[in-house]
Amino acid sequence: MPRARKGAARTQARRKLLREARGYYGTKSRLKQQAKVAIMRALRNMWRHRRLRRRNYRQLWITRITAACRMRGFKYSLLINGLSRAGCLLNRKMLSEIAIHDPATFDTLVTTARTHCSVQHHAKTAKAA
Repeated sequence: MPRARKGAARTQARRKLLREARGYYGTKSRLKQQAKVAIMRALRNMWRHRRLRRRNYRQLWITRITAACRMRGFKYSLLINGLSRAGCLLNRKMLSEIAIHDPATFDTLVTTARTHCSVQHHAKTAKAA
């Protein structure tokens, strides 16, 4: 009688692997080695795309804030600079939400940024002259 090596454990591991690969196209969902390669690739892509999603959301927030600033005749970079000098702790996600859903509050944030930016800007131009 042949020696049993990893009998039940090997079968369970194979079943687990194929269960994770369920829904994949062709032999990737039926053959152990193909499924293993497909799962490793899928996990790698999931990891990469989680980071891409964060990057894309940040770009979206910045685009929205920029559009809201331009409607008020102001620049995005000056807004961020002025708010940081004013000690405002709002992040870009919250700023974009405020710009969309509460324009009056965003107007006050722009005026706050204007006052804190203009003081620094005039001080630099006065020194240069």
